Amino acid sequence: MNDVNDDFLRFTGTEGYIASPALMEAVNASIALERPLLIKGEPGTGKTLLARHVAEGLGLPMEQWHIKSTTKAQAGLYVYDTVQRLNDARFGEGDVADIRTYIKHGPLGRVFATEDRHVLLIDEVDKADLEFPNDILRELDEMRFTVMETGDEVVAKQRPIVLITSNNEKELPDAFLRRCVFHFIEFPDPMLMRQIVDVHHPHLDTQLLDQVLLRFYWLREQSELRKKPSTSELIDWISVLLRSGISRDQIETQIPFLGSLLKNEQDTEALQLYSDRGGSYPESWSDLGPRYNN
Repeated sequence: MNDVNDDFLRFTGTEGYIASPALMEAVNASIALERPLLIKGEPGTGKTLLARHVAEGLGLPMEQWHIKSTTKAQAGLYVYDTVQRLNDARFGEGDVADIRTYIKHGPLGRVFATEDRHVLLIDEVDKADLEFPNDILRELDEMRFTVMETGDEVVAKQRPIVLITSNNEKELPDAFLRRCVFHFIEFPDPMLMRQIVDVHHPHLDTQLLDQVLLRFYWLREQSELRKKPSTSELIDWISVLLRSGISRDQIETQIPFLGSLLKNEQDTEALQLYSDRGGSYPESWSDLGPRYNN
């Protein structure tokens, strides 16, 4: 990255978000190409938080569009509030002759209509139906749309920086993927995780942190677990350990407050069964195998 033009390197992370070099490259490529950035990764890797910190890092306002299974593309542009208009006509309130009064912009419509450049988060795009990504393609490409009820055209004054997250619940259309810059957020290795933990728990005792991370990554390596603990759950676990006053020696012989890390009964039962069978916890990173000892 040393040979890259400095003007290209716009996002470099923030104090509250430690971004890997590959993620920073993806964000900046998206900005340079003026294409949406599609972010995938396992839960708890900071996909949704990224947009907020890109906005913070670039000093831009942010708009969010959280997608549900019932979300339609039209709602992101605008909605025509016919119910309110009927009520106003019935009770003699408002200017029912002016349809524009009842046109309400959605998140995409608002970032088009504003004078200032925004960061737009389209969160969990794969929750909507299969046609949803294709339905927003034209507007994302052309940065304009028409309000059918009035004939007004809304043209983006500033092209927003668009970040789209997906949890891989369903495949996204090829046409949609071709128009995006893609990045998969890899789960942080122990070195990067230490930096992330330091953001949330600065000045944490080094030996305690090492013991915590050793237990955490050992848990993630257990094939019996249906849901591996995530970064956000690690941060919560450290919080409760600190508040409880648990010592490093106690963590060496047990995994206290397991409910902060494992979130279903099958996983907690699997770990209990492991303990009942005389299973031991790792004493050092070498016990976790070569991938943790490079």
